[in-house]
Amino acid sequence: MTYQEVLDWLFSQLPMYQNQGISAYKADLSNTHLLMQHLNHPHHAVRCIHVGGTNGKGSTSSLLASVLQEAGYKVGLYTSPHLKDYRERIKINGQSISEQAVIDFVIQNKSFFENQQLSFFEMTVGLAFEYFKNEKVDYAVIEVGLGGRLDSTNVIQPILSVITNVGWDHMNILGNSLEKIAFEKAGIIKSNTPIVIGEYLLETKNIYLDKAKQEQANIYFASDEIGETPACALLGDYQRHNKKTAVKAVEILINLGLHISDQNLLDGFMNVLQNTGLKGRWQILSQMPKVVTDIAHNCDGLKVVLEQISKENYENLHFVLGFSNDKDLSKILPLFPKNAYYYYSKPQVKRGLDANILQKEAIKHGLLGQTFDSIQTAFDYAKSQASNLDFIYIGGSSFVVAEVL
Repeated sequence: MTYQEVLDWLFSQLPMYQNQGISAYKADLSNTHLLMQHLNHPHHAVRCIHVGGTNGKGSTSSLLASVLQEAGYKVGLYTSPHLKDYRERIKINGQSISEQAVIDFVIQNKSFFENQQLSFFEMTVGLAFEYFKNEKVDYAVIEVGLGGRLDSTNVIQPILSVITNVGWDHMNILGNSLEKIAFEKAGIIKSNTPIVIGEYLLETKNIYLDKAKQEQANIYFASDEIGETPACALLGDYQRHNKKTAVKAVEILINLGLHISDQNLLDGFMNVLQNTGLKGRWQILSQMPKVVTDIAHNCDGLKVVLEQISKENYENLHFVLGFSNDKDLSKILPLFPKNAYYYYSKPQVKRGLDANILQKEAIKHGLLGQTFDSIQTAFDYAKSQASNLDFIYIGGSSFVVAEVL
């Protein structure tokens, strides 16, 4: 099989949440345990840091990986979803897994995958742990895919767990209250393993405290820490919370015996983009007009991004928008300003929301614009309409960001 044939098989034959949504979600870890057994438990050979949360887990994971790299460690980084290339999900010191490693893994285990009817995500988690084990990484930063308690990554026994925050997202899977969502996130809190909480709410704090007490895990609330965080290459206003969370996590790692200097922390924050290849977080594509893209896709994430946009200086504001079809537009669309031009399109994935439906819903909230047959066409038209003093924002979904990068 060629690399493209392997990708086609991974993407088309088996359920994949990134494309299909809830039908691909498995609320059960039995398949992952079977896979780990089949692979001779590679996750037991890797020292892991587990990062979950509604928003910010990708940024926080990348910050931690970058700091560890600056400290001289060989660092695996597992994140999801990918924006352009499947191999973005699995990296060592910023370098994506090779095409050949992906091919070999699938060919060697394909019959087992088919017999067990493993999901796309389960297979990818297996590949990550196998690769990190074979490459003998010192540490691996593992980002939760969805939820926590029943996420395929939750077969590990990490040295540190991190929960960035809890917000309204994936309610059809995780529950229709913040307490229920927090309960799912808290599932990554492990016995006698320190846990760092980035942000908490009155409704969620006791969930974390109860779970930590049950697991005899020392718990730390990063948002309660006083003091400035280091300068950072990540520019979004929302990164202040992720930076605080990462700083606290690094402090705990030092207490656990890792050799990380103050300079390593400073360099890790400033070099995070080149060290990890992180994209799509308040990413500035041009300055005249100013064009920014961001993967914020739920109410909590979009609120902060839109607040940051409101602080920008511009003559006219343009939004190139697309969403997944599982988003509650009645809560999301009221967040957007009415004094802007809108360009709607459907992301080119199965879960993409039809642009005409988006336009009709947007009109109800006073957001006027037109539809386009692709994100790129919408973006090109927005650029043709904008002056050098205007501001263009592209977002609504990671799929939208992927199509313009």
